[in-house]
Amino acid sequence: MRPIFKHCENAGGNGPGSPLSRLVLKTLLAVLLFFVAFKGAQAADGIIRALIPAGESAPRGWKVKEWKGKADISVVKTQFGNAVHLKSANTSSAIYREMAFDIKEFPYLSWRWKVTKLPKGADVRKRSADDQAAQVYVVFPRWPESVNSRLIGYIWDSSAPAGQTFHSTKSKNTKYVVMKSGPTELGEWFQEKRNVYEDYRTLFKEEPPKAGSVSIMIDSDDTDSAAESFIGDIYFSK
Repeated sequence: MRPIFKHCENAGGNGPGSPLSRLVLKTLLAVLLFFVAFKGAQAADGIIRALIPAGESAPRGWKVKEWKGKADISVVKTQFGNAVHLKSANTSSAIYREMAFDIKEFPYLSWRWKVTKLPKGADVRKRSADDQAAQVYVVFPRWPESVNSRLIGYIWDSSAPAGQTFHSTKSKNTKYVVMKSGPTELGEWFQEKRNVYEDYRTLFKEEPPKAGSVSIMIDSDDTDSAAESFIGDIYFSK
């Protein structure tokens, strides 16, 4: 900030072309760029929060991606604020929100989730049964984004052991961390926290690029079954 104050002290005049006017314009531009960089998020007190405002179906500001069938996604109120309610009946869909920031500066991802129905017989280790009721992804864009972006998915699997990590059977650039497994804890809210920066370095053996978005997904199409979950209170912290 010191150079800016010095510029103000030495500025002569305040007309449209004066140094002071140019300084004000640069300051406004810097503020605008800051908000663009954190679009889709709310940054305060060392936290970047993925907002979940109510919308007509999916949360306002989030984009919907459908691979099979129509997405069944809505926003519900909980004791800790809004959450996303996801349902799947032999479908595969996701929502994502763009959030551009340096994961090294905000390495910790926290969220709350509750699963009420698991896809029957699903197993992240099997390509023919790769369905999960609740999935939270951090997406790291790399050009070309469609084939080279990196993803870390934190999942509640039906069968794979909790605490294990796996490569996706469908995408070489997607890595999974199984947070919970099986039906034992269905119907209960849980809060999770992960160091995404360290997870990325461990799983991809490299320094991460900047994060580009957060995605929430549900699918049950591989197992031709059904699933249901709730996810909310998503934020990154220092």
